[in-house]
Amino acid sequence: MNQSPKWKFAIMVWLAIYPAITLLTYLIGDLIKNLPLALKTLIMTGILVPLMVFVLLPLLRKVMGNWLNK
Repeated sequence: MNQSPKWKFAIMVWLAIYPAITLLTYLIGDLIKNLPLALKTLIMTGILVPLMVFVLLPLLRKVMGNWLNK
């Protein structure tokens, strides 16, 4: 399997992470707004990293596979 150019992989990650962060902030932002920054970051990354690794990036790899490998 050929490795994707880094700039294309970066675009794919951005296409996954931006809406995920935006949606998660919308959904739980008010619930965690008074927590310390480190705890807010821990909660957000604890949700986002597994979502990225197991759901969003594999899905985008399937959808964008041809483009990624050109």
